Amino acid sequence: MKPLRINRFVLIIILFCFLFGNGTAQVNDFSLETQKLYSRLNPEYRGLGKVKLSAVNSETTAKELLAYFKTRTSVKHPIQNNSETFTDKDLKWANDALTHIFVGQPAYESHFCGDDIDWSSRPVPDNEWVWQLNRMYFWNAMAKVYTQSSDEKYAKEWCNQLMDWTQKNPNDDKHKHAWRSIETGIRGYNWTSLYHQFIQSPNFTPEVLIAFLNSCYDHAEFLMTKYRSKSNWGLMEAEGMAFIAINFPEFKDAEKWKTEAFRRLNNEISIQVYPDGHQRELAIGYHLGCIGWFYRTYELAKINNLENAFPESYLKTIEKMCEVPMKLGMPDGTNVQFGDAWVGTPGQHKEKYLMWAEMFNRDDLLFLATDGEKGIEPDNTAFALKESGLYSMRSSWDKNAVCLVLKCGPDGGGHCQPDNGTFELYAGGRNLMPDAGSYIYSGDPENRAWFRQTKVHQTLTLNGENTKYAPKLLKWQPGRNLDILVVENKSYINLTHRRAVFFVDKRYFVIVDEAIGKGIGDIDIHFQLAPGNANFDYENSSVCSKFDRGWNVFVQTLKQKDLKLEEEEGQVSFEYTKKEPRSAFCYRLKKQNEDAAIRFVTIVAPYENERPNIKVEVIGNAKVGSSKLQLEISENGKKKIIGYTL
Repeated sequence: MKPLRINRFVLIIILFCFLFGNGTAQVNDFSLETQKLYSRLNPEYRGLGKVKLSAVNSETTAKELLAYFKTRTSVKHPIQNNSETFTDKDLKWANDALTHIFVGQPAYESHFCGDDIDWSSRPVPDNEWVWQLNRMYFWNAMAKVYTQSSDEKYAKEWCNQLMDWTQKNPNDDKHKHAWRSIETGIRGYNWTSLYHQFIQSPNFTPEVLIAFLNSCYDHAEFLMTKYRSKSNWGLMEAEGMAFIAINFPEFKDAEKWKTEAFRRLNNEISIQVYPDGHQRELAIGYHLGCIGWFYRTYELAKINNLENAFPESYLKTIEKMCEVPMKLGMPDGTNVQFGDAWVGTPGQHKEKYLMWAEMFNRDDLLFLATDGEKGIEPDNTAFALKESGLYSMRSSWDKNAVCLVLKCGPDGGGHCQPDNGTFELYAGGRNLMPDAGSYIYSGDPENRAWFRQTKVHQTLTLNGENTKYAPKLLKWQPGRNLDILVVENKSYINLTHRRAVFFVDKRYFVIVDEAIGKGIGDIDIHFQLAPGNANFDYENSSVCSKFDRGWNVFVQTLKQKDLKLEEEEGQVSFEYTKKEPRSAFCYRLKKQNEDAAIRFVTIVAPYENERPNIKVEVIGNAKVGSSKLQLEISENGKKKIIGYTL
């Protein structure tokens, strides 16, 4: 066979077609995208009336649109009045992003996603990484740095990445990692801020505008089809849709999106928030998030003269929500870790308290925002969020106060844990008995399941099995020298757990646990301490922490026949994907027949120097589950009677 010979002229023709044909395809793609956007706009919108829009001349249309959007002033956005400076973390994230080193779930290391970006990159098994990668929080960092530095390298790279993402991530089955409704809603909210921060850059070209606006339209239309009612997802879906609709009223469907977003938010604030102010998922991080998701759309509506879409009750409910971290927070400002919550850092809510104090003219919130330098100390030291089943008792509003927060509430869904009756105890600037936390969301089902077990929380179990949600408040009686809380949870089909908590002299607690019902087996009450050493005194049924400095806690259950003190596995997670061992134990009584009466009486006493000498006895023969109980407390020879009548 003779070798194939190709004429030089033919080669030139092929090369010409390859080079210029590809260029023509790109031009045609841009033309098609511009025509698509043209079909999505309302040419009768008041601002667009001066723009020379053409369905035929795409280049002219794109340039006219860019000029219009760079100069319009009719839409206002909160980011325009934001003077927040970027942090060292923002700078690192922004500079890393210039070389495609991206942050996904921030608990993990940043990851290089390739010169040709792979938006589906999974450097760890945890799906949270790739989901959060497609929220592009590093874009927010780039925008902050650009706004304050005017360094065009950030704007140029953001524009390139925006174009890259929109081209590589169509909303189809292959890209579900990028198009969950929660990520779509988050982007809808964030992208409007990014738009206002980058729009004046010379790198924000007609091509960027067309890609950006078409993607915003796709986001809003997709969010119209998704509505996760009774969940924080539903708020992010509505927020994303509202921010696109209000920021870009030029879209022909903007009014439809806005009306639906407002309807959902007005509906969800009555569904998702209990009368006591807590969001129904009963995890403080999501509660705080929901405050933002409800308020930010109202704020955007207000500065664009649309606040009448929300009734007066809407803002009053938000104000009630803002009281929750005050009522349930630890004295140093950290969070209780019930459910999928994280302890955070001391004083973490000060900026929020300051903002809320100004919004609602609240002196008590101002007091917390300024460490008591301004404002007025809250009126009470004990709070009952009765619908949510969350209760707090504290000795004062000092950072070293003694504080106990207890949970006995309804099923809050996937971010809640079956732990009714559990509590956290803080004293002397230290969380002495923190909740286990949740450790991780996905990618490690065994660890997530471990942290969700009832028996790793400070409550009662039957044979170590997980409990059900069936709460009931029996008594709430705060007082000057004695706070009393009595709750029940029908933890099992055949067994109810009643827990009474007495806060005595605002210094220590006496906890009475009763197992009421016919259930048979091991009845355990579980306790866990903060990480650190502990002393187990099996003879006296007591355990105490052993910190060399500062405060400790002493736990002792009234001795009775066949009572056993057993050490258990203990873990606590204060940060996502991080855990550490801690001392954990249970007191056990075996319920051998249906009619057996089981009651534990436990002293839980925080102390700074010497361990307190406290004794407690049950007065009389009060039956387990009866409506009246009396206890005699003896401390250093002094006696007092406490109890309850239901």
